[in-house]
Amino acid sequence: MVKEELNKRTPLRVFEQSIHGGLGKGNIGALASRKGVGKTACLVHIAMDKLFRNEPVLHVSFSSRMDHIVSWYEDTFKEIAQKRSLEQAMEVHDEIIRSRIIMNFNQKGLPMTGILKSIETMIREGHFPARCMIVDGFDLSMSAPEDLDRLKQFAQALGLEVWMSLSLKGPDPVFTDQGFPRELESWQEKFDVLISLRHKGKDVELSVVKDHGRITVSPMNLLLDTKSLLIVEK
Repeated sequence: MVKEELNKRTPLRVFEQSIHGGLGKGNIGALASRKGVGKTACLVHIAMDKLFRNEPVLHVSFSSRMDHIVSWYEDTFKEIAQKRSLEQAMEVHDEIIRSRIIMNFNQKGLPMTGILKSIETMIREGHFPARCMIVDGFDLSMSAPEDLDRLKQFAQALGLEVWMSLSLKGPDPVFTDQGFPRELESWQEKFDVLISLRHKGKDVELSVVKDHGRITVSPMNLLLDTKSLLIVEK
């Protein structure tokens, strides 16, 4: 399969259709679940889809393991290439790697203003035309609401689509009757799109709980494959 055909047939087109055509520039989307369910895997698959469509990605990690993030990308590319029988896989691999930058920060040691300044320097002075920014491992408990306001303003100013992960506390997070994570209620206006990942038996199901201002539970008809760690259709 050639890259152009893969872009049309990927489950990420279903993902986009579930949120009215996608997240959109200047908006913030979040994936929420308890730890260990698969948020990073989903973020990397979203990023890989952007890269396959020649959209440069800036991955901002708050993890102490930089090599861990690189491994996620390598493993995800291999799974996609094998499952879809991607032609000229190594050439495609080398091409998309040139369109991805990973930056690592310690949330304890640097305020949001400093983080965004460093990212802007990379984009503007490094001449890196990022169109999507992945934010992985960001801890809301160490943040103020104003931090997400600054992130939103930054995304709008630079025309970025921002996807981030949010870890819910405890082994069994509480959800409202509408399906919204209880602990994120006070933050809900900060996100344009919110998607929850929840175990249903052996499966991990993705559901939209906020879609561009509308709060409602809507299954995406997508799963996170626990073996390949790719987003797949039911």
